[in-house]
Amino acid sequence: MKADERTPVIEFRGVGLTYPGPPAVAALHPCDLRIGCGEFVTVVGPSGSGKSTLLNIAGLLDTPTQGTYLLDGIDTKAISASHLAALRGQRVGFVFQAFHLLPHRTAQENVELAMVYQSIARRQRRVRAAAVLERVGLAHRVAALPTQLSGGERQRVAVARALVAEPSLLLCDEPTGNLDSATAAAVLDLLDGLHREGMTVVVITHDPQVAAHGQRTVTIRDGVLTDPGQGRVVV
Repeated sequence: MKADERTPVIEFRGVGLTYPGPPAVAALHPCDLRIGCGEFVTVVGPSGSGKSTLLNIAGLLDTPTQGTYLLDGIDTKAISASHLAALRGQRVGFVFQAFHLLPHRTAQENVELAMVYQSIARRQRRVRAAAVLERVGLAHRVAALPTQLSGGERQRVAVARALVAEPSLLLCDEPTGNLDSATAAAVLDLLDGLHREGMTVVVITHDPQVAAHGQRTVTIRDGVLTDPGQGRVVV
């Protein structure tokens, strides 16, 4: 689903998340962050720094305990849980390090499953899945099971599954973490290509070479976000 290009895809206004404890733990200190339509932003930081918390909030998997999060200009605090789930399904695509493909389903079936809970006819799901697999260079592997695919091919299936709903935001959590260097480079080329086509891409990574693919890099350490586009933003 296309966003208005004038509206940030991600806009945090004093967004933070604190687990109540005891003791209370600030996983993400209140921060501001704007990611515009079509940007490629990478997020770096050591383990336990808050990277996954940032991704989970941006992907509507976690709810911030402070501040306001606008996704495509929509105040996510102002809508119900069911509408949040629908918003996530329509506007956010996820790519994870571990692929998360069903082993007994073909590449095409794994992609189709991403549309099962949407009002899309079965035939149309099949057509759209085949088209997006072709887009990521896997037209010749639509009938292959995950066990018959290389690591890079499995990650391409995961990217296809994330793209099939035509989201406005692609969130990638260590997408090259399980891949050798050559295969990782191919997956990054794919993400670069999607960015050139206008997709908004956010990549969580600990790898400086992966981070270098972003137009800008946001860093997190001890739950504190630093964005070179805005300076250190802590409320």
